[in-house]
Amino acid sequence: MAQVLGYTTMDSPIGPLLIASTKNGLCFIEFGDGEQALSSLQRWCRKTFMGVPISRDDQGNQSVREQLEEYFAGTRKTFDIPLDMYGTPFQKAVWTELTRIPYGETRSYKEIALSIGAAKAVRAIGGANNRNPIPIVVPCHRVIGSNGALVGYGGGLSIKAHLLALEGAHAASLHADSPKAVR
Repeated sequence: MAQVLGYTTMDSPIGPLLIASTKNGLCFIEFGDGEQALSSLQRWCRKTFMGVPISRDDQGNQSVREQLEEYFAGTRKTFDIPLDMYGTPFQKAVWTELTRIPYGETRSYKEIALSIGAAKAVRAIGGANNRNPIPIVVPCHRVIGSNGALVGYGGGLSIKAHLLALEGAHAASLHADSPKAVR
């Protein structure tokens, strides 16, 4: 269990990001900055850690910032920063599987379900994807509908489309016409 949570913020091509880590690794990324993003971190921290102190820690999150900057510049395809994931065993299994989706590729919710041996858990996969606290690094943006449609994303479909285009995913086959909102 975390003893303190350190956070920093950074600008990116998709807007400001708030990044938070424990001493064990990256545990949270939020789209946006300012009070709204910090409030989101505080809510997540209360729910996850029950009151662990939060403090600004630019230095402790420097390697995460650098790797994200390289990713956005197109020079990094994989992240090698330690992760400190908090969730149910099922959520962690889904999130671990997301990290196995190669840069520039996509998978459907059904493909993720099959790959973790839970063929009938497609909706649960969507729920776990939606609760991913480390978007971008744990690439939930690489999960699309089985028909190739972009389906929801916590940061918005335009950010999901931007990330997939940055990675050179087959954007021509992707379209954002699904009304579902699942990250």
